[in-house]
Amino acid sequence: MTDTGSLGTASAGAREDLDAALDRYRVELTGYCYRMLGSAFDAEDAVQDTYVRAWRGYAKFEGRSSLRSWLYRIATNVCMDLLSAGSRRARPMDLTSPQHQASAVLNERPEVTWLEPVPDARVLPQTADPAEAALARESVRLAFMAALQHLPPRQRAVLILREVLAWKADEVAALLETTSASVNSALQRARATLSARPVRDSEAADPLDAGQVQLLERYLSAFEAYDITGLTALLHEDAVLSMPPYDLWLQGPADIAAWHLNQGIGCKGSRLVPTTANGLPAFAQYRPRQDGRPGHVPWALQVLEVSGGRIAGLNAFLDTDRWFPLFGLPEELP
Repeated sequence: MTDTGSLGTASAGAREDLDAALDRYRVELTGYCYRMLGSAFDAEDAVQDTYVRAWRGYAKFEGRSSLRSWLYRIATNVCMDLLSAGSRRARPMDLTSPQHQASAVLNERPEVTWLEPVPDARVLPQTADPAEAALARESVRLAFMAALQHLPPRQRAVLILREVLAWKADEVAALLETTSASVNSALQRARATLSARPVRDSEAADPLDAGQVQLLERYLSAFEAYDITGLTALLHEDAVLSMPPYDLWLQGPADIAAWHLNQGIGCKGSRLVPTTANGLPAFAQYRPRQDGRPGHVPWALQVLEVSGGRIAGLNAFLDTDRWFPLFGLPEELP
């Protein structure tokens, strides 16, 4: 763990600079809380609560640890409080079996059920180290985030701190007020749980290689032309389509194609705007207005999982009143 931001013994001058110091860690703390909580909005709230607690407790901070370590301790406690009820975020694939298009039923579940997407800039700090950047992107992928949700809160914190943020065992022990042996034991249990739930590979969106660029260009062209034959030719044979807040999910090109040509036919004529989410390629989908006026309005945030040169996951998050403002996307397209 890089011990930046140490203030030494708190002084009046250091306190005056606290706001700037807190801002310096905002992105990485938001990423940590997001991995813990599985919700972009809960993570933002947790960081805000962390900063409020930091201000209130700053007089007691005597520089025995770095400011960064102290903030992580507070953020961990905030997240543990939020997770104490035992709730966890999920994807539709965690909750139900796949349906077939012909008999598909749209069953909506509450917002608090779902693992939420997040803009990369909110949770991925800038770094000049390509390996560090790749690890950060990997650790916010939807599949990995869903796997994290199966860990008890303490094991989740240990795994994130040790294997994502590269803290040493004794540093994590100090943060959690336990022993290094206890930290190592929790890490082993967390690894065992994750190994029993293999995480499907998906390729990062930053940077895109030439093959990925071509695949996404073909997907955009096929979707906007509503060429469903061309679109499904880009899919893995076991590709998955999900649509939170509905727990419905479909698997395989045949059912995905049938859905787009039947229940999803309203997507015909859509326009797509490229973006990124969770270290993955994504598109903001705008459907034609239904009132006959010209223009397109928000319909879904599509987060794509790409593996082996094909699309393995189409995750369409439909609650655009939440997602489009978070991602800074236009309210409509002219």
